[in-house]
Amino acid sequence: MKSIRLLMLCGSPVNMIKWQHHHLSLRMLRHQEVTLLDMQKTRQAIKDNIARILVGGEKVIDLLLIALLSQGHVLIEDVPGVGKTTLTQAFARSLDLSFSRIQFTPDVLPSDITGYNLYQLDRQEMVFHPGAIMSHIVLADEINRSSPKTQSSLLEVMEERQVTVDGITRPLPRPFMVLATQNPIEFSGTFPLPEAQLDRFLLKLRLGYPNHQEELAILQRHLHPPRWQDLEAVMSAADVLDLQDKIAEITVSAPVMEYIARIVARTREHESVALGISPRGSIALMRAARARAMLQGRAFVIPDDIQQLVQSVLQHRLVLRPEAAVSSQAAEQLLRDMVRLLPVPAVR
Repeated sequence: MKSIRLLMLCGSPVNMIKWQHHHLSLRMLRHQEVTLLDMQKTRQAIKDNIARILVGGEKVIDLLLIALLSQGHVLIEDVPGVGKTTLTQAFARSLDLSFSRIQFTPDVLPSDITGYNLYQLDRQEMVFHPGAIMSHIVLADEINRSSPKTQSSLLEVMEERQVTVDGITRPLPRPFMVLATQNPIEFSGTFPLPEAQLDRFLLKLRLGYPNHQEELAILQRHLHPPRWQDLEAVMSAADVLDLQDKIAEITVSAPVMEYIARIVARTREHESVALGISPRGSIALMRAARARAMLQGRAFVIPDDIQQLVQSVLQHRLVLRPEAAVSSQAAEQLLRDMVRLLPVPAVR
């Protein structure tokens, strides 16, 4: 009877199908809007949760969420003592994800990361002992202090998301993200990451020193230091995986893709650049922009998403000519000038 009434209202079977499709689309759109609104609330809840432990760093938390939802990894380059470990621990706790920390030194071996098999007498068999990489969130502290062989083992795991020991492959927990740190000041006894390995990190960021008010808040808070273990989870691993899947639903229009392609092309043509951005870099920028759009409560990417992420996604992938790399901010200024001179597409 319901179908007959619909047919009478719509006039024909074809119109009835169009009417049903239209209302199905509206229901899907409403569902998507609710999901995006919930994402905005969840994002703020995560920030508020971490703020109980860490003062400042709201922008950095957004970038960590972007990397996690994009299934990417983060390189944090900053001086010791600004809260990198605290931030990572609080971030993992807020998402109810397991956390491990690897302190990289010259004597760290690949097996310390991936795990190893050891013969166990009471069981009369080889038993696998998992390495520190078997966690959802892994803090690779001072990655440039370990040997290139150890660095390569970590970066291979980051790419493949699995470890192979004695011919047996074991998947890593999902979701999985590595946050690697390195000190930009001390270079004695370090092994700098080559360009091909830097390219494996979706984002590179800095926490920076706190301002005066933040410094006072830190001192006040540490009269009775809070513990990251006391934080309550805002999300779960299943929630994160669900959001990672939903990134594919974020629309990227043709003008926005053209905008990304023009930015990348400029890096390859500029006279100050020895090695421009590869296609992996342009894909990374689009992935990160889709995640940022979701965090902002939008179902589509706008040019502002690209502009806000250009530095974090592309800066560490650029290799400047020696005469152009006069300061540590040379690549940052170069990207800023490139973006400023390019016309911004109109997205409707």
